[in-house]
This record gives sequence, C-alpha cells and structure tokens, in this order.
Amino acid sequence: MGSKDGNLSNFMVQPNLSMFITFHDHRMQLMEKGDVENQTDVTEFILLGFGDLPELQILLFLVFLVIYIGTMAGNFLIIALVVTDQHLHTPMYFFLGNLSCLETCYTSALLPRMLASLLTGDRTISVGGCMTQFSFFCFLTTTECSLLAVMSYDRYLAICKPLHYGTCMNGKLCLQLAAGCWISGFLLCTIMICFMSQLIFCGPNVMDHFFCDLIPMLKLSCSDTSQIMLVLYIFTFPDAVSPFLLTLTSYVCIVSTILRIPSTTGRQKAFSTCFSHLIVVTLFYGTIMIVYMLPKSSNLRALNKVFSVCYTVLTPLANPLIYSLRNREVKVALRKAVRKCLALTKKSD
Repeated sequence: MGSKDGNLSNFMVQPNLSMFITFHDHRMQLMEKGDVENQTDVTEFILLGFGDLPELQILLFLVFLVIYIGTMAGNFLIIALVVTDQHLHTPMYFFLGNLSCLETCYTSALLPRMLASLLTGDRTISVGGCMTQFSFFCFLTTTECSLLAVMSYDRYLAICKPLHYGTCMNGKLCLQLAAGCWISGFLLCTIMICFMSQLIFCGPNVMDHFFCDLIPMLKLSCSDTSQIMLVLYIFTFPDAVSPFLLTLTSYVCIVSTILRIPSTTGRQKAFSTCFSHLIVVTLFYGTIMIVYMLPKSSNLRALNKVFSVCYTVLTPLANPLIYSLRNREVKVALRKAVRKCLALTKKSD
C-alpha cells in the first residue's frame, strides 16, 4: 500500500482531534453565514468501531461471529418452541416469542455490518445505509422498551391479581398489547427519520462508534439539530421513560406481594416465575442507561463502546439462555422436541 493509502488508514483509525475542531469551527461559521448549502455533501461515514485494536480484528470477528450464530439459533429455537408446543400457548410465552423475534431482527440490523468491517477492514458506510441502520435500531429499541413493560405487567397480573389473570390477560388483549408495542416503535422511528432525512452532512465524516447511533450522527451534521433534539425529548417520555417506570412499578408491586407470602416455598415459586424476566430487564435497562447517562468525554469513549456492546450484542444472546436455563416449561418443551426429532430420525432410517 502506498503512503497515501497508509495516511488514509491512519486517519480512519486515529482521527486527528485538531482536524475535528477545525472542521467544527468552520462549520459553525458557515452556518452563521448561511453558506452550508455551498459545501460538498458527505456521501459516506467512517465507523471506527474497534479499529484502535488492529491486532485483535480477527479475534473480535470470531467472537462476534459466534455470538451472532448463538443469538440467532437461540432465539429461533425459542420462537419454534412457543409456536409448536401447546403448553407454551400462554400470554407469558406469547410475549417471549415476540421478544425473541425482535432480538433476531435487532441483532441482524447491527452485527452483520460489524462482522464485515472486522473481516475486510472497510469501515465506510453510506449516509443512506447509516440512516437505514439507525431506523431499524430506533424502531427495535423502542419496541423492546414497550415489550419489556408489557411482559412485566403480565407478571404483575399473574402474581398480584391471580384470580383475575385469566379474564384480564386474554388472547385479544395479548394481541393488542403486542401490536401496540410494534406500532409505537414504528411510529417513533418514522417521525425521527423524517426529521433526520433533512440533515446536511458536510464533514467531518468519522464516527467513533461501531454502529450508527443518533448522537454521533447529530454531531457530524452541519444543520441545526435543535429541532430534532426537541422531538427526541418529547417522544422519549412516552416511548422510553414511561415503559421503564411501568416496569419498575410492576416489579415493586411484585416484590411487595411476594414478601407477604407466608411460606418460603410459596415465595420461591412466585419469584421463580418472574426471575428470568427481571434479569433481562436489568441487563437491558442497566446498560442502556449507563451508555446514555455516561459523560461523553474522550476518556470514557472506550467504556461507552463496551456498554453499548452489552445492550446491543450480549443482551439478545442472553435472553434465550436465561429463559431456557431458568424456565422449567421451556426445558420440558425442548426435551419433547428433541425426542420427536429423534423418533422421526429413527423412522426415516
């Protein structure tokens, strides 16, 4: 590779801070003069990802490949069991099937692009591709917040209102709640993309992240982003804060009810029905809150990436493992499915 290509690679991996500052100051001056339109539009971004660890690229590729395969296999298995086993045709497992379907889409929106970057070293992504990836990320993250809240409400009814559970959580309500989760996520995504499609990008184009997230994209825009931030704040409460508060309230009521159960066996049985979901909620909300509440300083940038990996990559992998290892009904359904497969294999032989 020639010296020019080498310099470009160095820029891709270790962006010059002074250049960022120069670009930013120049961009602010252009905005004040109204001359943004005269600048050359950026057609692609450079996602640095884990480019600061060149010696670990192949190892990271193998690790994330195993995670991707495990996530897809585990979640597809949960979906198959929920669909085929009659004993899992209950509200709890209906919502679990929705969650597994969501996680397969969520993982597929982020990991294949990261794997290709680690394998080929090409960290470029078109502006349109970046917008598309963000739209899926926004849609699925918002949907997951709502879905986790619905699952916590289902556990609240099952433990705190057991006599009314059968009549309250009927099939029609389950379909309405699940549809509401997906529709609310789609609406927020559509609104955000409508506003973001009006953004102008004129440089710099280096994003120190492994996927296209909102804040890194806004930092690279030459446009006034105050309107988008206002829309974000308006929709954050109903689509993210409200589901979190509902989830938190549900589990406060659940724990309070469990503690009032006189027998130790009864408390353990009641707690076991919601323990798996509580772990998933803690992993998802815990890491995502750290990412977005962590100070955006250069010293904490690497830590921010680590926690981003936790809620975007590891949580979808953890979901099927947690529900299959901690849940007796899922393990029974899995054994039955394995026995059926073995019986069919013997018959074919």
